[in-house]
Amino acid sequence: MSGISGLIAAAVTPRNRHEEMDFGAAFELIDFLCRAGVNGIALFTAAGEYPSLAADDRSRLLYLAVKRSRAPLFAGIGAATLDASLSLAREARDAGAAALLLPPPYFFRYEQDDIREFYLQFAAHTSSRPPIYIVDTPELTTAIEPDTLRGLLATGHFAGLADNISEAACAVPELSHALRGDAAAALRGDAAALDGYVQEFANWTRQFPATVALKAALNLRGLKTGPFHVPLTPAKQCRLDEFRGWFQGWLARVKKIAAHA
Repeated sequence: MSGISGLIAAAVTPRNRHEEMDFGAAFELIDFLCRAGVNGIALFTAAGEYPSLAADDRSRLLYLAVKRSRAPLFAGIGAATLDASLSLAREARDAGAAALLLPPPYFFRYEQDDIREFYLQFAAHTSSRPPIYIVDTPELTTAIEPDTLRGLLATGHFAGLADNISEAACAVPELSHALRGDAAAALRGDAAALDGYVQEFANWTRQFPATVALKAALNLRGLKTGPFHVPLTPAKQCRLDEFRGWFQGWLARVKKIAAHA
């Protein structure tokens, strides 16, 4: 991802039991990630469940988070319409976001020429500061095909593709940080072991609706995330209990190996 380097954690968006944004819990998460040494925090990505957030809440949290965070804040500005994304971009710029993360519009499916025109119109109606990064989120939006992406990047309006933002880094930043560590780790063979731990975590998260395992992991680390968006079936609830038991032992091993990587 040209222009943004290092470990960028995709943050969840904590809520209270009334499904309202929990600003206090969000600040605690930001503090946790900053202490862990991440190089940046991405708000309102797929991990942050941005389609379910009110624009006013997104703007308010971003303004406060920029002041709170010791790491650069990258603002997801995904929305259902071009005008909504432009409005979020203006708010993010005023708040001091380090970069804008722009996925295609969500909800409806679009052809590739529609996606291309969306991005070109966005670029025509906004400035290039802060830099704009394209985000491909096929789980939420129309997938951006390689030819479309290459054409958009060739225009010079976009700083790159946001491809190093990690959801796992939100819950286990020390693991992702160790993977990006010095070359000595690879020489010792630690990199392969660490990658295996990442795959274990990913295999678990895929067994649940989006963000469920991520939030459960953060809860086990003493961070509040609020309720899941959808209820779990009894079978998945039992599986989640198994995940919680597995995660605690796995995390202890990860911390041990990461400390030496």
